[in-house]
Amino acid sequence: MNKERPVLQDLIKENMSALELFQNQTLRPVIKMQHGLLISAFKNYIAKRKMDLSTLTVQKQRSKTKAIFVKDINYKNLTLGMIIGAFTADEFAHYSTNPSEYNKRIIQIVIQRMQDSLTAVL
Repeated sequence: MNKERPVLQDLIKENMSALELFQNQTLRPVIKMQHGLLISAFKNYIAKRKMDLSTLTVQKQRSKTKAIFVKDINYKNLTLGMIIGAFTADEFAHYSTNPSEYNKRIIQIVIQRMQDSLTAVL
């Protein structure tokens, strides 16, 4: 399957730090491009662990979703791999200058996307 990165409008502003620029030029488009894969992986994670999030309130669903990414290091690393694997060599070189900060940003964005997409997951 040939994936193409979406072009996200109005994310680049003047006076942005290098971190913010990379986040908005690279991370957000890659995460959006990988959204279907992230949803499929999350559905698979929930099914394998026999979790029934549909019985929970929306707030508890959101909380549980966040907890999965925070507490399950293997799943968190799988998610990071799905995003980092879509980088070009130059993007990976830039990412490698501050991976812990970029990893935090990736996970925060993915958590938000998963919380906003719970209807697609359940």
